[in-house]
Amino acid sequence: MPALLWVVDSAEADGMVRRTVTDPTGRNVAVPVAPQRIVALAPSVTEIIFALGQEHRLVGVTRFSNHPPEAAMRPKVGSYIQLDVERIAALGPDLCIAIKDGNPIAAVERLTAMGIPVFAVDPVDLATVMQTVTAIGDLLDAADVAETVVTGMERRIEAVRLRLEGIQVRPRVFLQIGVSPIVSVGRGTFIDILIQMAGGTNVAAGGGMAYPRFSREQVLLLAPEVIVISSMERTAVFEQVKAEWMQWPSLPAVQRNAVHIAPPDLFDRPSPRLVDALEVLAAFIHPDRFEARR
Repeated sequence: MPALLWVVDSAEADGMVRRTVTDPTGRNVAVPVAPQRIVALAPSVTEIIFALGQEHRLVGVTRFSNHPPEAAMRPKVGSYIQLDVERIAALGPDLCIAIKDGNPIAAVERLTAMGIPVFAVDPVDLATVMQTVTAIGDLLDAADVAETVVTGMERRIEAVRLRLEGIQVRPRVFLQIGVSPIVSVGRGTFIDILIQMAGGTNVAAGGGMAYPRFSREQVLLLAPEVIVISSMERTAVFEQVKAEWMQWPSLPAVQRNAVHIAPPDLFDRPSPRLVDALEVLAAFIHPDRFEARR
């Protein structure tokens, strides 16, 4: 994985040594050489910082940052799509780490105008999650730990690939991330890529939308052989959603006893735990290849 690109020599500013770096989104940002007060602007960023063992630098997180459990104890700065800029500033961060897909650009611009550097990442699949881990590891002087995390992820991805080697059939999968209305994942999303890596065929990938909506009748016509319920709606009663699908005995997923519930925070955030999501998904789709996990 490429290391972070340091593009300008260090410079003194307000008593703090800073360097200008190019972040994964291509922006040049002047960041502290040794940031001590970090606000993570998305749950996935929080998870990466904890995975790197740098949580002692973390002074603020966003609303659904719940992994590991200690993350929930940090001060909250709003949701990642609706940031409380004043609250962030009040925490006195010397660095914010943002995510391109979700954080509003207006909030990033306001923070920058207030003199708070914002380093943005853009993890969209497992490969770019690993690149993000490497970049943040370099940023926080934790490159060795980042390398260990990435190596572990690569090893587990390869283990899944080997278990699925030679599969003859790719079962049709419907992964439900919205309850009312029913919402799934389209072509090119990181969950769509996970379904393919897990040996399945995403039945929702045919349209042009990233997160298409469906009626129940439309899903029945798609005839998925595996249904995975992993709704982003935290208040959803997952067992009730599963029971509703189980009322359709003609549905191939019901006939195969393959209607599953998975933790939503495995599938809705691009963090190192996407490897967990891959392993869970592969076991749901090809239980015969992953008997030890069931």
